[in-house]
Amino acid sequence: MNKDCHGLQSNLRNDMRGQWACILGASSGFGKACSLELAHCGVSILGVHFDRKSAQPQIDDQIKTIQNLGVEAHFFNVNAADSDKRLETVASIKKILGPHKVRIFLHSLAFGTLKRYFDYNPQDSLTQTQMNMTLDVMAHSLVYWTQDLWRENLLGAGSKVFAMTSAGGERVWSSYGAVSAAKAALESHIRQIALELAPHCISANALRAGVTDTPALRKIPGHEEMIAHCQKVNPSKRLTTPEDVAKNLVVLSLQDNHWLTGNVIGIDGGENMVG
Repeated sequence: MNKDCHGLQSNLRNDMRGQWACILGASSGFGKACSLELAHCGVSILGVHFDRKSAQPQIDDQIKTIQNLGVEAHFFNVNAADSDKRLETVASIKKILGPHKVRIFLHSLAFGTLKRYFDYNPQDSLTQTQMNMTLDVMAHSLVYWTQDLWRENLLGAGSKVFAMTSAGGERVWSSYGAVSAAKAALESHIRQIALELAPHCISANALRAGVTDTPALRKIPGHEEMIAHCQKVNPSKRLTTPEDVAKNLVVLSLQDNHWLTGNVIGIDGGENMVG
């Protein structure tokens, strides 16, 4: 890192030191990158994730890395879409924070069904249960978490709500129908949250990442074609990375800019305008 970058990171730490971030989906992809970038800037992390025991060593390493940066890290391995677990976790967060607020709340959950709506084999067609589960986890849970954090006075003036969306909110891809519907719903929820929390000086924005090579992307049938296409059309001739998103989230979180709210903000190097 050059001298200028050292100075920039020092300034960021001065601006954000002592703040708290709550991240849903903190153990991988965008959530993990954002937790590390925010920790580098002096922000303590409340991480919510849902992983098997086999993943715990990697999560322990992530927690240690965050703590070694001089901030706190409290991780909860729970199903974020389970209402009882959500309430228990919010109660735990309230005890940890005491008089402090959640400055940054990031919803980055990627768990849904990737099936076509129509297939001659009924077992290969999307079911009502799968549709409901996908929208509940990837969209509706944003509303319920924000409601509970706000009711417990954990969000206040200057708090920022972010949700990870994608071009799938307005575009189609085979087998992506339920997730696409969830992204569209997520963006709608962000607008409603922005509207209702504006009087409290709390902002809400969706972050539309470009195509990113994450574990979630690799579960999409035909992802190889998607990667090749975006590498070709992106003005920078590369995919978006989780770190691209994390660095921009820090910039968007720096100041009390609650006037920036209700938007879908593209973090894709211009991919969406040409893709």
